[in-house]
Amino acid sequence: MATDPSVTGVPPPLSAKVVGSFAYFTVKDRLPTILTKVIDTIHRNKNQFFEEYGEDGIQAEKQTISFLSKLRNELQTDKPVLALTDGLQDAESWNQYLQRHQRLEGDQESVSWFKSAWLYVECYMYRRIQEALWHNPPISGYDVFNEGKTQSFFDSQQAVMALCTYLEGVKKCMDELSKNQLLEHFNKLLLVSLWGNKCDLSISAGQENSQKISPLEVLNSLQPFILVDDSDMVWSTLISTQMPERPGIATAGRVDIVLDNAGFELVTDLVLADFLVSSGLTRKVHFHGKCFPWFVSDVTANDFQWTIRQTMAANHKWMSKSGAQWQRYIKEGVWCYHDHPFWTQPHEFCDMAAEAPDLYATLQKADLVLFKGDLNYRKLTGDRAWDHAVSFDTALRGFGPAPLCSLRTLKANLQVGLQQGQGEKLASEDPDWMTCGKYAVIQFYSPKSEQYN
Repeated sequence: MATDPSVTGVPPPLSAKVVGSFAYFTVKDRLPTILTKVIDTIHRNKNQFFEEYGEDGIQAEKQTISFLSKLRNELQTDKPVLALTDGLQDAESWNQYLQRHQRLEGDQESVSWFKSAWLYVECYMYRRIQEALWHNPPISGYDVFNEGKTQSFFDSQQAVMALCTYLEGVKKCMDELSKNQLLEHFNKLLLVSLWGNKCDLSISAGQENSQKISPLEVLNSLQPFILVDDSDMVWSTLISTQMPERPGIATAGRVDIVLDNAGFELVTDLVLADFLVSSGLTRKVHFHGKCFPWFVSDVTANDFQWTIRQTMAANHKWMSKSGAQWQRYIKEGVWCYHDHPFWTQPHEFCDMAAEAPDLYATLQKADLVLFKGDLNYRKLTGDRAWDHAVSFDTALRGFGPAPLCSLRTLKANLQVGLQQGQGEKLASEDPDWMTCGKYAVIQFYSPKSEQYN
């Protein structure tokens, strides 16, 4: 639920109200650019719609473009945010959220694009894109971002091959690895998953953003840009439960990964998950994605399944072997994919227990939850104007279903959990440090943190 900062002492949400801020730049420039690309994509595919659906397809294309053009105008002229009218399962929840925000604004102002919380209006734009499609069957299920996600995967083939080859090499000698060697491989693949988050199509407004070289070759050079590194606590959590099948090596029962981008980043997450299972560090991995296309490049169920199929079908020995193994994990229930509607709503995660108690209960069953990427970080911390030195657990505001870790490259102007003066020093050296994607954090919190003190 939206919180009144004057009552709680919690800082206000970031907003495009602040002219010149990254939120302002996003709402003024990036979001209209993304909408323009969506309109262009739908228009370019009108022949496909005609071939599949005849005149109904052409009519749907025209009406969807009209709806989205109107949406773009509302955004650019700072019109009031409108209630959803598509009757989808989550529409009532969205409309209640709008009403709460309106109550906080009072009668003086409408909730609008530039005056309201950036996190809310950005999420709302993607939900309105979904509404435009849903109102216009037969193209309701069309993924307007699919072309970019697909291209990102194919453009990163060399890096994917290198990663699958590395994974196969590790798995071949898994039984002989000492605990320290296992830790070394874990740290490498955790870093690959972290830096895979640089490949984000929403930050580049859909421009090409893929991984051209082996990520393993650049890990050392990227190390100085990790501002917080709690990877040792992630490892401690993974090995905190002794399991009989690997004497001397303990293992978590279950790891959940809250996914971010499709394309190369998703492959880095799958490789990490494969390593966790094949090493015996965990027995099950649950993946959480989005139930409809979201923030340009976020993973949907279709992206998840498509990526595994493509990896299986690759003309590369270790890629296809990896893909076949991932398919087996799914078939055997070792890997599970979920797409709860809460992930495509505007709520901060501290509201999850109240707004989506079933999802919160699901995460409570995990021994470790990895949250990938910038949007998840914004929702973890409420996307608020926190002081950089405020602790991560303070910014979480009570959210802690299980030990959790944020793997994030910085692409929004908030960051907590830094040392006193660290943020100011970075700002003097690199004014764009919070938004350029050059810096990263591996930030951990556990509700049982007293175990690690």
